[in-house]
Amino acid sequence: MDVEAFELPPREAMEFDVVIVGAGPAGLSAAIRLKQLAAETGREVSVVVLEKGSEVGAHILSGAVIDPVGLNRLIPDWKSKGAPVETEVTKDRFLILGPQGDISLPAILMPPLMNNHGNYIVSLGALTRWLGEQAADLGVEIYPGFAAAEVLYDEKGAVIGVATGDMGVGRDGSPKDGFARGMELRGKYTFIAEGVRGSLAKQLIARFGLDTQSEPQKYGIGLKELWEVAPGQHQPGLVQHSFGWPLGNRTGGGSFVYHYGDNLVSVGFVVHLNYENPYLSPYDEFQRFKTHPAIRGTLEGGKRIAYGARAITEGGWQSLPKLTFPGGVLLGCSAGMVNVPRIKGSHNAMLSGIEAAESAFTALSTGRTHDELKTYESAVRDGAIGADLKRVRNSKPMWSRFGTAIGIPLGGIDMWLRTLLGGWSPFGTWRHGKTDAASLKPAAGFEPIAYPKPDGVLTFDKLTSVSFSATNHEEDQPVHLLLTDPTIPVDINLPTWAEPAQRYCPAGVYEIVRDAKGTPRFQINAQNCVHCKTCDIKDPSQNITWVCPEGGGGPNYAGM
Repeated sequence: MDVEAFELPPREAMEFDVVIVGAGPAGLSAAIRLKQLAAETGREVSVVVLEKGSEVGAHILSGAVIDPVGLNRLIPDWKSKGAPVETEVTKDRFLILGPQGDISLPAILMPPLMNNHGNYIVSLGALTRWLGEQAADLGVEIYPGFAAAEVLYDEKGAVIGVATGDMGVGRDGSPKDGFARGMELRGKYTFIAEGVRGSLAKQLIARFGLDTQSEPQKYGIGLKELWEVAPGQHQPGLVQHSFGWPLGNRTGGGSFVYHYGDNLVSVGFVVHLNYENPYLSPYDEFQRFKTHPAIRGTLEGGKRIAYGARAITEGGWQSLPKLTFPGGVLLGCSAGMVNVPRIKGSHNAMLSGIEAAESAFTALSTGRTHDELKTYESAVRDGAIGADLKRVRNSKPMWSRFGTAIGIPLGGIDMWLRTLLGGWSPFGTWRHGKTDAASLKPAAGFEPIAYPKPDGVLTFDKLTSVSFSATNHEEDQPVHLLLTDPTIPVDINLPTWAEPAQRYCPAGVYEIVRDAKGTPRFQINAQNCVHCKTCDIKDPSQNITWVCPEGGGGPNYAGM
């Protein structure tokens, strides 16, 4: 029996000046800056942050090499306050990989913005937890384990807050013992900082038409493993990026290998989700990548200690939607502020949180509420974030149009010209065109890919990897991966694209299983989901919608 068949009690409501959805770098930076401004002016500002992960940082996954510009602006004395930012980059290495060998690109050929001098290799999860501590010390209320499931509107259509999901709902939709109604958190302004392809951001962009003047958002899937390597293989401060093998020329993507901490190496692989071949498996391409001679030597003799996967926004400047709506704003990756060639977004996320906080604080100081924070939009587009995104705006579309061999050098020329000519380039601004879902071609034009069997030492199967993400969902809860039409996977996706969900998902969530007669059935193993959102993005029929499961569910990334 469905919960809606019962007469549910009304939700309790709490009132705040600012409600923030998502305790990542963007949301926490906004919360901290609001409290800083309140302390500087002697005013009271109430701020609450909701986090769907079991704790702050549980769902944070990134490379990560950070540009400290956002941290410097937010907390200038972060070093003395003990921020977990310790390994400064000492060397950049750029490789083009072939099937057996590699070519090293001289750093002098790279545009200056690709130089990581002054940047740091970190666990972004650890940094996020530290930011959470700073926010709590300033009086921010942080509620981990509570997923924002619904946007609240007033009679004029302005956003007035969010509601958390009901707890204790069974798979069949009926209330279980311990059922608890969600809470309403109402704010004069609501900041959406859910990260990539957030469920509420997706709804708000559609409701307010925030993307009508921008290009379609583009995405990649980033897969990462954390390794503890043999001391003799560890090179603290080394940042290595590569592209080429095992991906073909028409499939965009690349890798990172970052050495930091106590014999730790972050090894990751990114596949642009506008790939065409429905038989391609980003996860298995990542496993193949680790067998390359330029990579395996670092990992042999070590042990893998964590795994995760996450979608990445790649549209950049052209795909940046309108950032404001009545009653709130989009922050960081909810809007798509990643600098693709630099593989960095946390600095812009933090800067966006700061700009939103300053805009909202000014509005609150003058008695405004539930209107549009237009100064935030201009601060992002005309400030440091806009400048960062505009100078790399052609790298992604050039790569997509011409492939790796031509697109990367052409994008590099464009970046060099903008560096030398004060931001101008004769190439202008290129468009992305179609969505990543629309880029997939029918399976009839391709041959299945025979990926090597995992060896269990350097390469691993999906389900073993999921166990290294500490993913957990309450078994008896509604499936959070919704099919608009349950017949489409078997009737349309299977004959047309060989049902690519079996391969683009990095966690083994989707399967085609057959009964004794060979009749296919689409099976969803929702408990495996690592919340990467790839299915919501790449499904060619756009038939899958990712919604928040019960709060606290999903991965629990440690040190990622």
